[in-house]
Amino acid sequence: MHTSTLSELARALEAGETTSEALTRETLERIRAHDGRYNSFITVAEERALEQARAADKARTDGRAGPLTGIPFAHKDIFCTEDLLTTCGSRMLENFAPPYNSTVAQKLDDAGAVCVGKANMDEFAMGSSNETSYFGPVTNPWGDGLVPGGSSGGSAAAVAARLVPAATATDTGGSIRQPAALCGLTGLKPTYGRISRYGIIAFASSLDQAGTLTRDARDAALMLNTMAGFDPKDSTSLDREVPDYSASLENDLSGLRIGLPKEYFSDELSPAMAEQVRSAVREYEKLGATVKEITLPHSHLAVAAYYVIAPAEASANLSRFDGVRYGHRCDNPQDLNDLYLRSRSEGFGEEVKRRILVGTYALSAGFFDAYYLKAQKVRRLIQQDFTNAFNEVDLIMGPTSPSPAFAQGDKTDDPINMYLEDVFTIASNLAGLPAMSIPGGMVNNLPVGLQIIGNYFDEARMLNAAHRFQQVTDWHRQVAPNSA
Repeated sequence: MHTSTLSELARALEAGETTSEALTRETLERIRAHDGRYNSFITVAEERALEQARAADKARTDGRAGPLTGIPFAHKDIFCTEDLLTTCGSRMLENFAPPYNSTVAQKLDDAGAVCVGKANMDEFAMGSSNETSYFGPVTNPWGDGLVPGGSSGGSAAAVAARLVPAATATDTGGSIRQPAALCGLTGLKPTYGRISRYGIIAFASSLDQAGTLTRDARDAALMLNTMAGFDPKDSTSLDREVPDYSASLENDLSGLRIGLPKEYFSDELSPAMAEQVRSAVREYEKLGATVKEITLPHSHLAVAAYYVIAPAEASANLSRFDGVRYGHRCDNPQDLNDLYLRSRSEGFGEEVKRRILVGTYALSAGFFDAYYLKAQKVRRLIQQDFTNAFNEVDLIMGPTSPSPAFAQGDKTDDPINMYLEDVFTIASNLAGLPAMSIPGGMVNNLPVGLQIIGNYFDEARMLNAAHRFQQVTDWHRQVAPNSA
């Protein structure tokens, strides 16, 4: 059953062809046998998962089953899970077991889904290659020594390796879509505020958004149906009705207006990548869509603005990890200053320290107006560019990442080069727009992601476009050569 999609597993469970306990045991056995190759999991929750599976089977017997009841999945290790380790990929939290569930975790628990464990990730979600994790790098199933992307690289690798059919993830500047592109998956980041951030360990509060990593758009719709919704515990959650995202998947695409930003086909994108993306878009023309070139004139400023705003918010959010209340605490501190200095120095990795320093500098007296305030003004210009574009088109398409998966270690000594891996994804986070990546082709026998950006709360249209594309192509069915 490990080759089945989430929706196929749901049908098999409904038909009585298998049980949740059987699926969960198979999943746990495969993780135990194969994950040493990928390092995609930090924690595997065997007893907890089997208990959830048995409860799901009973719910099905009692007629209380929903679409996700009894299906195994993985949580990115940034979602708080009650009494289950939640490390955020950091030494700072290596022994932290929250006393409560995040809203996302609670919703999936209530739906009867079976969490088999917590997926590896870049430390505190800071990275584009899943090489900053305290628990070691994650390997992409598409090739030994290749990165899976980040920060949700563990979630992506686990799904691409066919260890689980789906996983939760978060996206601050591309951390769902970029791993989806590099691992040949469907990655969805909804509108900011569409899914509650309560219980998600914060990186940058105005940018973080939960989402999904699945094999196809139908599965993404099933996951989003459960995860989306208003949450009074989250002050940024939006009180807006949640549609059935599965209901519109089959809609006809005739008349759909697609915009291709000319800025996304610049020198930062190789000719081979550009041609593969354009080839994918031509499939939409065959499906009845019209395509036109558009402009997002301030998109070249997105990376610079992001790497002021995100580190500034990280500096504030991570100040709570001081060795006093919870998290890593140094041995035998001499005084309060020593406790703070050594606990934070020992608990945080190099990339996290770098971003804290940058963010603290940007927020400091004398530099706030010059850096942080100016970056927020640029953010508003980027948002206005998208508003203008959506007056002309329904969806925006382009590349997800500038290159396919690269080798581990290639960019770890060059932070700026690593940051540019998110050059095409960051703008939608700054604007708070929904966006997704779907498999759109291959370059050098490695997956290429096609990015789809929608207007606010237009996830249904994005999923419809992705699903119809996947009905006439088979890129999403390609199996990683090193999958289990």
